[in-house]
Amino acid sequence: MLRGLTTKRWMQGTAVCLLAVAMLGADSGSRFGKLGHEMICVCGCGQILLECNHVGCPDSDRMIGELREQVAGGGADTAILNWFAAKYGPTVLAAPIRGGFDNVAWITPIAVFLLATVGTGVLISLWRKRSHSRTAFADVPAGTASNSDALRDRIRRETEY
Repeated sequence: MLRGLTTKRWMQGTAVCLLAVAMLGADSGSRFGKLGHEMICVCGCGQILLECNHVGCPDSDRMIGELREQVAGGGADTAILNWFAAKYGPTVLAAPIRGGFDNVAWITPIAVFLLATVGTGVLISLWRKRSHSRTAFADVPAGTASNSDALRDRIRRETEY
């Protein structure tokens, strides 16, 4: 009896948690907030549209009103962002929209990082191969030591002040 009651409580708790998570996404203001944080105010302050806080901003109130109208119109997020980009230019977007040529803005930094990492690995590998080949020549037979002594003496003479 106690085991059945505990299982029932767990099921109820799980249902309540799932409903709570589902209801978190039901707020229409969250879509407005998400889109508002994906755009930059065009007044020149360089702040996110919904966080533009300087006194007397000539553009943020108008843009926020336009955003409210667009969200109320029910358009897709990409369509709303494209509408703002068409009206104010691509600088209104805080990050490029994925698709078309804008994919380059997303792919290039990752590609450069990966190429730099691989290039660094190759460079370190080449340096190790050189150092191993130089240490192989360090074990020269004793008969050639006179040449190396003469070379060391010449180097000392040329590098003295």
